[in-house]
Amino acid sequence: MTTALPPSAKPPAPVSNAPRAHRHIRLTSHPSRGSIQPSEIHWGAATPSERGPIVATVTHPEHRNAIGVHAGGYGVYRALAIAARTLAADHRPDLTDTSPAASIGPFPQWSDPQKIVSFDPWGHLITEAFADRLAAGLDIRPTIAVTKARVSMPEVKDAVEAGRLKPDNQILLPNGDVRVTKAAIEPVWWLPGVAERFGVAETVLRRTLFEQTAGMYPELVTRSDLKAFLPPIGGMSLYFFGDVAQLGRSETKIACRVHDECNGSDVFGSDICTCRPYLAHGMEMCIETAQQGGVGLVVYNRKEGRALGEVTKFLVYNARKRQQGGDNAAQYFARTECVAGVQDMRFQQLMPDVFHWLGIARIDRFASMSNMKSDALRAQGIEIVEQVPIPDDLIPPDAQVEMDAKKAAGYFTPSKPDTAELTKAKGRGLSE
Repeated sequence: MTTALPPSAKPPAPVSNAPRAHRHIRLTSHPSRGSIQPSEIHWGAATPSERGPIVATVTHPEHRNAIGVHAGGYGVYRALAIAARTLAADHRPDLTDTSPAASIGPFPQWSDPQKIVSFDPWGHLITEAFADRLAAGLDIRPTIAVTKARVSMPEVKDAVEAGRLKPDNQILLPNGDVRVTKAAIEPVWWLPGVAERFGVAETVLRRTLFEQTAGMYPELVTRSDLKAFLPPIGGMSLYFFGDVAQLGRSETKIACRVHDECNGSDVFGSDICTCRPYLAHGMEMCIETAQQGGVGLVVYNRKEGRALGEVTKFLVYNARKRQQGGDNAAQYFARTECVAGVQDMRFQQLMPDVFHWLGIARIDRFASMSNMKSDALRAQGIEIVEQVPIPDDLIPPDAQVEMDAKKAAGYFTPSKPDTAELTKAKGRGLSE
């Protein structure tokens, strides 16, 4: 049960909605001269009270101990709503009855500062973990939410009709709907940990982030005392199949699909890639494992077009189809590099954090052909028992070029890739 602010708590002074011309502009590039000191953050501390809350709201700027704002890129819409006078600048959410619909953690990994560096492990528990700070008027907001839902996908219903899945009335219902627990996670980067994960100096990371966002966050270079950063990027959604209370136990079997967003395929069913078929295959595997007493997990990351963005992705599609000789595996990665300057910007180094958050040290069935993903997980000490490729009969005809290119480039596959394509890929330095 979520606890609301007690009547005795005195909220901070409201922030005026007056036009900017009628009030001073507060710069965040230097510490406040006031007597109020922001809460210190001791990342990886054993308890939330020792760790301290993440405060990134603008209702009381002197309380802020993090760079950036909540909701990633959607924070701009909040600013627009305030400018349009449809939202009060000092609005604070009433968090009554918003507590997680299922219990997750804490796990020992939460108190290891090197295990989780890309989001706040206590982000869903702020009303209990920081109740005293909330009562004192500090504006702390959740960065994780956990709820329950039903998922309805035609591919799951097809699997039921084909007899591959059987309804159990608990996880999989007779009509093909699936009961799930789901979580949404906003990124919160602990900059020293992120820098270490990528093998760069923190000062280099901070300066590059500052320069490559056109100076959007001056605190990155002027406020070395602020170590937490809420970047303006999408987060992730988690879909759990089975009893989440089984997480963190060594005997629990885990099936998982780590899926990076592909709007064209995931939502609209475009057949130029295997994204939606692989997502559906992973879900089927998760349901099977959950029905056997384990837990299935789909991690859905907002990294459209290999984190290059959808505009770049569509430009690459055009270049691939219009090049001399048409679309082919040998030029699959080259065309992306010509447009974007790089093949992939997903950088899976931060991806394993979510498994540490869930107390998972072993994945029994991992639905992925990506060695970037499996290597990143193993580098963080997470065992993968079985890596599962997408079945050949689920690959759309127009996506065969992608599959041939990936196999030739060294992606995981139990079968041998085409020798000619492998030779071409090696010539481009794309093999393992």
